[in-house]
Amino acid sequence: MEFDVIVVGAGAVGGSIAYELSTRGLNVCRIGETDRINAASKAAGAMNGCFGEVTSGLLSSDYGRLKLDMDRQAQHLWSSWAERLAISSGDSSSLFTAIGTHVLLNTAGMDEVDSVNFDTIENALREYGEPFEVVDPRKMKWLKPNHLVRPLRGLYIPNEHSVNSHLLLEKLDAAFVTEGGTLKNENAKRVLAEGGVAAGVELCSGEVLWARKVVVAAGVQSLDLLSDFDELAKKIPPLFSGYGVSILVKVPEGVDLPNSVIRTPNRAFACGLHCVPRGDGVLYLGATNIISERPKQQALISDVQFLLDCAVDQLNLDLHGAEIVSIQVGNRPIPADGFPLIGECDIEGLWLATGTYRDGLHQSPLLARYIADCLTDVETPDLDLSPFKPVRAPLSGFAREHTVRETVQQMFATGYEYRWNIKPYWFPLLDEGLSRNYEQLINDLHPLFTPPPELVAFSYLYESILKRLSQYYKEWS
Repeated sequence: MEFDVIVVGAGAVGGSIAYELSTRGLNVCRIGETDRINAASKAAGAMNGCFGEVTSGLLSSDYGRLKLDMDRQAQHLWSSWAERLAISSGDSSSLFTAIGTHVLLNTAGMDEVDSVNFDTIENALREYGEPFEVVDPRKMKWLKPNHLVRPLRGLYIPNEHSVNSHLLLEKLDAAFVTEGGTLKNENAKRVLAEGGVAAGVELCSGEVLWARKVVVAAGVQSLDLLSDFDELAKKIPPLFSGYGVSILVKVPEGVDLPNSVIRTPNRAFACGLHCVPRGDGVLYLGATNIISERPKQQALISDVQFLLDCAVDQLNLDLHGAEIVSIQVGNRPIPADGFPLIGECDIEGLWLATGTYRDGLHQSPLLARYIADCLTDVETPDLDLSPFKPVRAPLSGFAREHTVRETVQQMFATGYEYRWNIKPYWFPLLDEGLSRNYEQLINDLHPLFTPPPELVAFSYLYESILKRLSQYYKEWS
C-alpha cells in the first residue's frame, strides 16, 4: 500500500496533522493504536494554557519566547478548529469544558518559585496586551482550601479555556476517516529507509506501508522508530519521559463544579496543581511531572496520594468525599534541551513533530497547519520554527550558572509542597550540598552544553539519563 504521507502517532499532534493533510486532498495513512495507553494526550487536562503556563525561565531566552508565540497563535485557532472537527466528525457536541482560567498564588509553595512565576504571568499578560482581571480568591465561591495553604492572590484570564481531551481524540479519529484518511489501529515498529530517503513504515505485525513522506509524531517514543537512521538519530536531542498522573473524580452531591480552570503557577518541575471541569459532575485533577527512565503505564501509589492530598488541601476540602472515576497516566516527550523537535530531518521525506513537553495538545492545530504547509509548499511567513529543527546542537534556555540555582529552587519547592518540616540550620547545608552536586554533574557532563533543570535533577538520580545526554553532546563536540 502506498500513500502520499504516513503520519505515525495517534495523539493530539499526530491526529491533527493527519486530519489537516487529509482535508487538503492528500492520501494519508495514520498509524497508532487508538486506545492510546499511557499517551500524554489521553491523560491531559487539555488546558488551552498560554499565559497560565508562563514561567520566569521560559522568558529568559529567545527560544522560550518563541514557544510562547506558538502558544499565542494556537490559542486563536481553537474556535475555528473545533468548528471544523464538528463538521467533519458529524459530532456537534462542544469540545470546551471550561471558560477562562483562574491562576492562584497560595502558600503551598515557595516565594522564589511560586511568587516569581505568578508575577511573571501578570507581567507577561500586561506586556502582550492580553485581557485579564485581578481577583480576590476569598470571593471565589467554589474554593474551600485548608487555611494553611489558602490563596493570597488571583488572576482571571478570560481567553484561556480547556477542552475534553477524550472527546477531542474521538473527533479527530472520526474526522480523519470522514475526510478519506486510512486509519491503522496498530503501532509502528520502525520507519523504513530506501536509497537514503524515508520510504515507509513497518508495523509491529510485520506489514509494510509505503509513502513519499513520513511524519513521526509518536510522542516520547518517536526516536525509537528511527533505527534505520542511526547516525542521524544520534544528532537529534534524545527524548525523555515526563511521567504524569491525572485523576477524574465525581464530586460529592451538593458540590458544584467550577466554571473555569483553576490552577497554580508552574512549580517543582511540574505544571502546578490544577482542576478542570469535565461536565456531569466530573472534575479533572492534575499536577505531577516526574522524569522517568522509560515511559510508565501504571501510576504509583505515592503519586496518586500526593495529587489527591494536594487537591483536597489546596482547592476544596469537600473533595475528600469525591468518588474516583479513573486514574490516568501520560508520558510527556521532553527533549534533552527542553525545546520541541519540529520539521524535516536531514533525510529526504522524514519529518518530526514531537518534544512538545506540556504544550502539544494546545499547539496541535498550529502544528498541524505548519507541517501541512511545509509538506504542500505553502508559505507561513508568520511562523518560523527553524530554530526547532530536529537535527541540531543543544539549545540553551538558561544561562549555565542560573541552571544550578533553578534546579536547587525547584527541588526545594518539591519539599515545601510535600510539607517537609526541616530545622532552619539545615537549609544552608542542603542548599550548599545540592548546588555543589549539580554543578559538578554539569561540569563533568560537558564544558559548554547544559541540560534544563529537570534533567539535571533526575540525571543525578538515573545513570541512564546521564549516559544518553553524554552520547548526544559527544556528537556535537
